[in-house]
Order: sequence, then C-alpha cells, then structure tokens
Amino acid sequence: MEATVFNPVQQHLLKMFAYDGSEERLSEVKEVLSRYFFRKLDESLDKAWESGVLSQERLDELRNVDVRKYLKDEKK
Repeated sequence: MEATVFNPVQQHLLKMFAYDGSEERLSEVKEVLSRYFFRKLDESLDKAWESGVLSQERLDELRNVDVRKYLKDEKK
C-alpha cells in the first residue's frame, strides 16, 4: 500500500479539523475557500482580458469547444 503524503495546506486543514470537524465548520470552510478561489480566478480573467489574451471573439470560439474530448485525451 502506498503512503499518502500531505502538502502543507492539507496538513494545516487536518490539524484545524482535529479541533472541530463538524458539518457546520466544513460548510464554512468550503464557503471561504470557494470565495477565495473565485476571487483568484476573477483576477486572472481580468488580467487575461486586459492583456488581450482573452476577448469576446475568443470566448465565442471557446463556446463551441467540446471540453470533455480534451479531458479524455489528457487521461491517456
């Protein structure tokens, strides 16, 4: 059996939940993490838009891309 190695973020979360692993705490942490990653994504998209990497034309092109096909290809 292969041992699991936790990164520092995972270790911190495990220590934090050792004190209060309730469903309520889990819900709160999920909400905080969701807001954090949404903000980071929003900032990245703003930068891509401002730099010209992302545009309405590019978004229109991406609308027709079958993402599932690319995900299947990556698993190979």
